[in-house]
Amino acid sequence: MNLQLLGKKLGMSQVYDESNNLVPVTIIEAGPCPVLQIKSEENDGYSAIQIGFNPNGRSPKKANRCLKGHSSKAGADSQQIAQEVRCESNHDYVQGNVITVENFKDIRLVDVISKTKGKGFQGVVKRWNFSGGPASHGSMFHRRGGSYGLCQWPGRVFKNKKMPGHMGDVNRTTQNLKIVKVLPEKNLVFVKGSVPGHKGSLLTLRVAKKTKHSSR
Repeated sequence: MNLQLLGKKLGMSQVYDESNNLVPVTIIEAGPCPVLQIKSEENDGYSAIQIGFNPNGRSPKKANRCLKGHSSKAGADSQQIAQEVRCESNHDYVQGNVITVENFKDIRLVDVISKTKGKGFQGVVKRWNFSGGPASHGSMFHRRGGSYGLCQWPGRVFKNKKMPGHMGDVNRTTQNLKIVKVLPEKNLVFVKGSVPGHKGSLLTLRVAKKTKHSSR
């Protein structure tokens, strides 16, 4: 079942489950996502749907002119974000339909795709967890990465060598998160644990692709 929703991370909180245990949760505002376009194998070479999303607090008037016309063609309000979702050719989606969190009421586990927090330019100790050199005085080697060169042969630095550089701000997927609560009237989903990104970051919520058999 390839069910997906676009959403926004509102932050973390904690709730009590059925056994009166305190559970840390991430609150996600997901949808509503109208179906803007249907792509078929006959016309486009593959089967997919295109869904839109308007993050809360942003006026639909800020949508660009292309998305405004694209949304009106589907009979939906102006959308700021559009994303394709691959699906089987025998799906039941129709242009103009709206996907909401109510579709996730019977789903137990989900995956969350989002961008991690950007850390800027960082050294090898923070970026790759290098141990660094001695911390005592006079060592002259505290948080460096050591020797990168390889003498005369091959005389270059190998690819994928762990070095200082830009850290964070990359797409990551957190798999098999348990849905604790769904509030359809507020478009909210409570998932157990944390998800990548800062408060207000955009994310994709989908049905878990690699469901674990053990209960969580």
